Formats: sequence, structure tokens, C-alpha cells
Amino acid sequence: MMASRVPGISDNLLSTSWYDSAWVPLLNPTNIMDYFSERSNPFYDRQCNNEVVKMQRLSLDQLVNMTGLEYTLLHVQDPILYVIRKQLRHSPTSATALADYYIIGGTVYQAPDLASVINSRILSVVHNLQSAFDETSSYSRYHPSKGYSWELKTSDKPIKKEITKEELSSLFQRQRVDMLLMELTKKFPLPPLQPPPAANKGNSEGEIKTEPINVKTEKVDSPCMKPPPEKKPRLN
Repeated sequence: MMASRVPGISDNLLSTSWYDSAWVPLLNPTNIMDYFSERSNPFYDRQCNNEVVKMQRLSLDQLVNMTGLEYTLLHVQDPILYVIRKQLRHSPTSATALADYYIIGGTVYQAPDLASVINSRILSVVHNLQSAFDETSSYSRYHPSKGYSWELKTSDKPIKKEITKEELSSLFQRQRVDMLLMELTKKFPLPPLQPPPAANKGNSEGEIKTEPINVKTEKVDSPCMKPPPEKKPRLN
């Protein structure tokens, strides 16, 4: 069980994550709400209607007939992703969404709202621009007779890249990934393999193209040709 918080920002749940290692290998759509309603989960409000239903041992379907704060399972992508919504119910057909929480690999996070996303992007852009201006101004030089100039520093030393060792995947990650691949293979099966095209397209099936065999024959001397003259022995 672990809850990570950024010091000094305890009220901001966007910087908080939570998970329970005892539950993670057993998570499924039927017990994900029980996992989210653990007492150590900082995202769960125990004054919600889910606690009333849980104490009275009723079904979660009875939340529709109640008014007030409630948590409901919004989206399921078993076995890796679950989305839970916190909402304020006014009537059986009307409810106002307050926050969304997503659970990835057993770790619970709060989804940021649009204002938080825009503020974060603006702060990131301003910080990068300010860093660029500060670095640029450090290269400017002024001389009374020459005026302003730029002195760019170039380092001759090569920059050494730090080699980081990749962490090995856990047994939970390998099993979950294998299950996802099997489900995707079932939903989108691979097309059957087609046989390779025949080498001889012009021939019909079952026909074998045969090439004529050239037999070389030697020429035989005709009987009309005379043999070479015999050598006669010389007389001393």
C-alpha cells in the first residue's frame, strides 16, 4: 500500500497517486469499486452514497434512486484501465460530474480538468521562454568603442551521454500485456496466408513446362575421304 504526495501541495490531489499492492493482481470489473473504496485511498470520500449502499448491503443500482455524492464506474478496458467518476446526483436522470479518476495497472490518479491543463502548458511555455532569454543575454557583451557584440561559447569537449539501464518488466506487466494481445488477436484476426504465385503463369494447372533437349552428335568421316599416306622407311 502506498500513497505518493508532493510536499507542500497536500490539498492538490492532482499530484497524488495511490495503489494497494495486495489488490493489484486480483483487479477486475467486479471488484474495482471495492478497491477504490479502500480507507487508505485519498480520492474516496466516505460521506458518499456508496458507503450507505455498502452498509445496507444493497446493490449499486440503488444509487440511481438516491441524491447526493456518489462514485460510478464509467469505463472499463480490462485488465489494465478503469475510469471512475465522482458526481453529484440530483435525480434519477440528472447528475453533475465533479471529477474523474483513472486506474492504470492498479495505480489511481485524478484526471486533470481543462483549467489545470491550460495553466500547466502556459507555465511550461513561460518558463522555457524565460530560460531562453536568460541564456541569450549571458552571451551579449558591450565595449565603449565597439558597442554590443555576441560572444558565443563553444565547448570542444564532447558531451557524454549517460547510458541508462532499462528496467526489466514485472510479471504483472508481462501477463497483462499477453492478455491484451490475445484479446486483440481474437477481435482482429490475421488474414490467411495466400499461396505464392506459380512460376509459369502461362501453363495451366498440373502442366509441367518441358524444354527440348539438344543432343550433340559428332560428325563421322564419309567413306570417300582418303586416309593419310603411310610413311615409307628410308633406304640407306
